[in-house]
Amino acid sequence: MSGSGAQPAAGLVGVVLVSHSAAVAASVAALAQGLAGGGRSAPVAAAGGDADGGLGTSADLVAEAARSVDRGAGVAVLADLGSAVLTVKALLADEDELPPGTRLLDAPFVEGAVAAVVTASAGAPLADVAAAASEAYTYRKL
Repeated sequence: MSGSGAQPAAGLVGVVLVSHSAAVAASVAALAQGLAGGGRSAPVAAAGGDADGGLGTSADLVAEAARSVDRGAGVAVLADLGSAVLTVKALLADEDELPPGTRLLDAPFVEGAVAAVVTASAGAPLADVAAAASEAYTYRKL
């Protein structure tokens, strides 16, 4: 998914957004890419909803999304709610399902996605992308 018009660059960490809703996953992906600015963009994929387009999560959609953004620098996965997290954890437990270097991030979904995409688009390694996304827990609104 490349909603901002920026071209995904090779060698960047990919980002997968797993939500119970396809619309939410796609919207957060577009928001994150838009806020990352123009130019070089980390590859981002939305994996939302179940296989029939309803609410839920699909291991097949998550695995397909991860493969689509893998450029060899790792794949950062953010999930919205409990069963989405469990789906990603199950895929990670089966070492053949996701690209090598795929990591589930502990981060808020929207703020973490923005931080992850911005940081990945700057060319940061997976560890820095994960740290930036996790740091989004500390963002204060009041």
